[in-house]
Amino acid sequence: MNSGSSVPGRHKHRLYSIGVAALLLAALLGGVYGWRQERRAAAAISYPSHAIAVVAQAVVPETLPQSLEAIGSLQSVQEVMLSAEVSGRIVSLTFEAGVTVAAGAPLVQLYDAPERADRAAAAARLQLAQVQYKRAQALSATGADSRARLDQAEAELAQARAAVDQLDSRIAQKLIKAPFPGQIGLRRVNLGQYVNAGDPVATLTNLDQLYANFTLPQQEFSRLRVGGMVAISADPFPGRTFKARINAIEPKVGEGTRNITVQAIIDNPDHRLQPGMYVTAHVELPTRAHAIVVPITAIMTSASGDTVMVVQGPEARTGGKAGLVPVVTGQRIGDRIVVEQGLKDGDVIVTRGQLRVQPGAAVTVTPAETASRRD
Repeated sequence: MNSGSSVPGRHKHRLYSIGVAALLLAALLGGVYGWRQERRAAAAISYPSHAIAVVAQAVVPETLPQSLEAIGSLQSVQEVMLSAEVSGRIVSLTFEAGVTVAAGAPLVQLYDAPERADRAAAAARLQLAQVQYKRAQALSATGADSRARLDQAEAELAQARAAVDQLDSRIAQKLIKAPFPGQIGLRRVNLGQYVNAGDPVATLTNLDQLYANFTLPQQEFSRLRVGGMVAISADPFPGRTFKARINAIEPKVGEGTRNITVQAIIDNPDHRLQPGMYVTAHVELPTRAHAIVVPITAIMTSASGDTVMVVQGPEARTGGKAGLVPVVTGQRIGDRIVVEQGLKDGDVIVTRGQLRVQPGAAVTVTPAETASRRD
């Protein structure tokens, strides 16, 4: 009896469990349905079916000036650290820091009184040797003196001349002159100071011409040539460029960087540019015809690459359907960029408002010129 009465109880418990599971499943399905309805409503709000206004313009190929840009530095064509060839005490300074001097101008005089005294004695011996040589020459011509005596007088004359020349050279070493015209730097010696051979006195720099040294990747080697023009710009002179000419190209590629070192020469008559300045070099190249250049705002960058949104349709200049086109970009020029692949003449590209548009959506076009006037 007890075992028979327990069967209906178990049956009721099973029916109760099934009912609870059915209610839970219905609640879950209802929640999913409601969530999908909300997503549809949100999508309808975010991406309305009516046409979206965007700013767009047609692609027009243009002739594009080309250049290679590099960062470099300036170096003087002629610069030297002036120093004494021999030791001595400074008895005269005939320059001030910052002055411009001519080639051969005397700058520093070391004490040379002993050498000058020796030179005076040597000059007297030279004078006597000249008299004796002339006398021996006259006597030898008449046979009154031997040929050997004439040869000895000639040798003594040569020795006397060499002694004077030697002392002239030693005296010249006591005077420091400007080897070329230029501007004197900071003075590093004082009057009365004793200097040793090689001690620095001051720098001398010719600012009339400068070198601009810069590097470019080895891939650009075929586009470089000696004599090519370079536009140089420097931060202290915004908006101004200085013309230069490629003077030399290093014949060896850098082993560590794989870059090519290029040197250009600049005329600097007003001495505005200074050695050591950092500059930007633009190597001028032949112009490129039929280049596709678009505003940088038209390019959309993502992990899959660069794309441009174009307006498609028979009346694309006024409106149509939006579509994404993959592009390959190149050189950037200010607020524009060159598109190497992906666009062609006449394509209408969206430059503003593309982030609100999904591919395939209807759009109406506001020309870029009109949008600029509104702004």
